[in-house]
Amino acid sequence: MKFADKITVVTGAASGIGRATAEAFAAEGATVCVADIARESGEAVAAALRERGAKAAFHHVDMTDAASIKAFADAVLARYGRVDILVNAAGWGKTMPFVESDDAFWEKVISLNFVGPMRLTRALLPQMLERKAGRIVNVSSDAGRVGSLGETVYSGAKAGLIGFTKGLAREGARFNVTVNCVCPGPTDTPLLSAVPEKIRDAFVKAIPMRRFGRPAEIAEAVLYFASPNAEYVTGQVLSVSGGLTMVG
Repeated sequence: MKFADKITVVTGAASGIGRATAEAFAAEGATVCVADIARESGEAVAAALRERGAKAAFHHVDMTDAASIKAFADAVLARYGRVDILVNAAGWGKTMPFVESDDAFWEKVISLNFVGPMRLTRALLPQMLERKAGRIVNVSSDAGRVGSLGETVYSGAKAGLIGFTKGLAREGARFNVTVNCVCPGPTDTPLLSAVPEKIRDAFVKAIPMRRFGRPAEIAEAVLYFASPNAEYVTGQVLSVSGGLTMVG
């Protein structure tokens, strides 16, 4: 199995892309830390993975809260001694005109999509650098690459995550720690289901493949960056969007 004996942390793993990613790693032999703020659904995901014979445990974390992130990181390192793979997949946004948003909304979006992943990475990175081994995959968004109508703050936060990925990749390279970024286009997740139907229809018409992405398809891109096949790949941004954003 490709990830046998690899300790893997996946945030946002209770649903959507995070869940599909946790399932994909578990199927390839990884020990998966199912991390999410949603305790009930996160526990259910971890239990389902264990029923399939995988090694998985739920860990509660609020990615908007510094103390919660520190406690989570400390608990994982105390339990497993190391983290081989970190996937920052937790994310959230809401479609609205920028002029209708306020400070509280900005802070939540930026904390969850940008600052939270930075904090968790900061907590888990030192042991990767010390061991000279580690894989970090950030799940950003094509909104961060090209902007998205009605998602201005979300686009800014996800763009920040892309820049963070590239900067950290330069720092981690000489320690054999790779840092890469997957940018999904519109994907069939609970987050997308909250988008107004009119906007979802416009998305489908704009996507050359004429359908939304599936969470499992995003997960495959994450697994590639974490796999031995990508040992010489770092600082890269991969769009998985059905051809929606064909830009450099």
